[in-house]
Amino acid sequence: MNRYWSKQIEALDPYTPGEQPRDQQYIKLNTNENPYPPSPSIAGVIRDYDIGRLRRYPDPESQELIESLATYHGLESNQVFVGNGSDEVLAHAFQAFFKQDDPILFPDISYSFYPVYCKLFQIEYQQPALDGGFCITIRDYASTNGGIIIPNPNAPTGIALEIAAIRELLADNPESVVIIDEAYVDYGAESARQLIPEFPNLLVVRTFSKSRSLAGLRLGYALGHKDLIEALQRVKNSFNSYPIDCLASAVALASIADEDYFQECRKRVIASRGRLTTELQQLGFEVFQSSSNFVLVRHDKEPAETLYLELKAAGILVRYFNQARIENCLRISIGSDPECDALIAALNTIINQENRS
Repeated sequence: MNRYWSKQIEALDPYTPGEQPRDQQYIKLNTNENPYPPSPSIAGVIRDYDIGRLRRYPDPESQELIESLATYHGLESNQVFVGNGSDEVLAHAFQAFFKQDDPILFPDISYSFYPVYCKLFQIEYQQPALDGGFCITIRDYASTNGGIIIPNPNAPTGIALEIAAIRELLADNPESVVIIDEAYVDYGAESARQLIPEFPNLLVVRTFSKSRSLAGLRLGYALGHKDLIEALQRVKNSFNSYPIDCLASAVALASIADEDYFQECRKRVIASRGRLTTELQQLGFEVFQSSSNFVLVRHDKEPAETLYLELKAAGILVRYFNQARIENCLRISIGSDPECDALIAALNTIINQENRS
């Protein structure tokens, strides 16, 4: 223990992000980044940007970006909040809504940042177990709680809830804020944003990192009833009044405007996911039904940790979770078709090599 640390910090077990190694060039299929670059129009925005504007603080309300997102999602501007990545938006939401007398609820296999936030903000939590097929059971969330957060599609399983199940979840918990974390929704799930007019306790959180290929930009946002958005603004303005820089806002606006490119890349990833799923199954993998830009898999004979290490030695990174119930699973991001081909070739060599110990 460092003698200057608080007891709370000493007890923290921080979130562990996916590997970003620099020792060599890898095919990176471990952090769910988009295999395609962001909208080509962004290059012009950056090239022509007036760098003199950077000496001024950005708009603390990010009004132009908020209005663009509101129009895109068919909402009012007071129903949109933006932050420095969806992780920051989620952190503000935990502070704004989840510091309650009762524990909050989220699945036992889910985004591993949730328990970190709870420990950082001293929030009690419980984790209803996914069923044997790694699916969420909605009735497990009908108990008294201080709030609910569920990724849809779930991570790292990739399995999505139908909109009827989310409606049931909201109806069963009218006194709790229910956050639907839609980081991967564009790859096959149905967005809960359509339920916002019906449920004032619903907050939908989204990101530019995945389907818009802007993980390096750090931009996320929330959609919900104006009272929820106001609470997020109160937290933000008690923490950092300027989370969105001028250039990030300009880039995001260009991305939103290029709908054709967004849809094209989204469809390409979905198509690659289908091909990769078939090829993995032919190699003896169980592939869980995914509505995300990744697949969760396990092999009927080969240990996940062994496969992870041998793939890394072959220059390919996938995600291995040394975690109960998924300790024999790998999460594989959907890469470009050549990257997926390289993965299958490496797995074929690893699995079929003779005299495996």
